Amino acid sequence: MPILSACYHGMLGLMRAIWRGAVSFGLVNVPVRLYSATENHDVQFRQVHREDGGRIRYKRICSIDGEEVAYDDIAKGYETEDGEMVVLTDEDFKDLPARTSKEISVEKFVPAEQIDPMLLDKSYYLEPDKSAIKPYVLLREALESENRMAIVTVSIRTRMTMAVLRVRDGVIVMQTMLWPDEIRSPDFAFVGSDGEASKQEMAMAKMLIDQLAGDYDPAEYEDDYAAAVQALVKAKVEGGEVAPAAEPAEESGEVIDLLAALSRSVERAKAARGEVSSSDAGDDDAGDDDAGDEDDGSSTTKKTAAKRSTAKKSESRTTGTKKPAKKQAAKKSAAKKTTAKKATTKKAAEKKAS
Repeated sequence: MPILSACYHGMLGLMRAIWRGAVSFGLVNVPVRLYSATENHDVQFRQVHREDGGRIRYKRICSIDGEEVAYDDIAKGYETEDGEMVVLTDEDFKDLPARTSKEISVEKFVPAEQIDPMLLDKSYYLEPDKSAIKPYVLLREALESENRMAIVTVSIRTRMTMAVLRVRDGVIVMQTMLWPDEIRSPDFAFVGSDGEASKQEMAMAKMLIDQLAGDYDPAEYEDDYAAAVQALVKAKVEGGEVAPAAEPAEESGEVIDLLAALSRSVERAKAARGEVSSSDAGDDDAGDDDAGDEDDGSSTTKKTAAKRSTAKKSESRTTGTKKPAKKQAAKKSAAKKTTAKKATTKKAAEKKAS
C-alpha cells in the first residue's frame, strides 16, 4: 500500500494547513498538519436589487435605541429560557476552561462498529511531517489491521472536543464528534409492535432489496440542481443579460464634507487676493430675507450662505487668518470719505480767506 498517494499530495498542494500539532499515543509522537477534508459546493446566491442588480447591505442596528453599532461595541450575549439577556465580557471568558494544546491525544482504540456514524461531524486529513512518516504508517496499519478507530481529544480554536482517527484511502482522517446530548431522540409514538409486517410482506421487501442491490459508485451521482443553475447563468452571460458592476453610491455625508471643503478653499483663495467673496456678498443681502420668503428657495440659499460666512468668521478668529476682504474694503471706503471731506473743508477755507 502506498504511503501517501500522488492524488493526495496534489490535493494538499491546493489546500492550506489549518492546524499543526502531533498525534500522541503511548510513547509515540507523530507531528502532523491538519487540512479540511470537505468543502461546501452548494449554489450561493446574493440578495440584490431587482432593478439594477446592486448588492443589498445590512447594518448592525441595536433593537433598543435604533442606532448603528460599531464592531468594537459588540459583545457576546446569552439568552436565557425566559428571554433575559446576559452580556458576557472578555474578562468572563478568561475564567472559562480553554485548551490551546497542539496535541491529538489518543484515549483508547475501540472497535469501528461501536462508533455510530451520527456522532461524526467535521472531517480533516492528517499529513505527517517528513521526519514522522514511519510512525504515521505504523499507526495507519495498526488501525486498519485491527479494524479499530482511535478515540482522541483535541483542542481546536481553544475548545477541547472529542474526535476519532480512522483510515480512508491510505490516509488517516480525523473526524470530530458530537457530544451525546447533541443527538436528538426519535420519540415517535407510531413506531412500535403494531406496525409489524407479515411474512409475505417481508418476503416482497427482501425481493425488492435484492433487485436494487449493488455497490456504491460516487460517479453515478451528481448535483443536477447546481449543474442546472450553472447552465442557466452561463446562458444569461452569453446572452448579455448581465448587470454591470456599478460603483456604490457615496454616502451623502461625505459629499457634503467634500463640497464644504472645496467651498472654504475657494473663499480663502479669494480673501488672499482681496476679492469680495460670494459669502460676503450674501451677507449684504441678509436683511432682505424676510422679503424673500415667498421665493422658491432663495431664502434657504441665503441662510446657507449666512451660515457658511459665520463659520468662516469663527474660523478666522480662532486660527488668526487674514481678515475678510469685505472689512478691508469697508476700511478703504471710510478712509477715502475722510480724505475727501478734509479736501472740501480746506478749499472752502481758502475761498473764504480770499
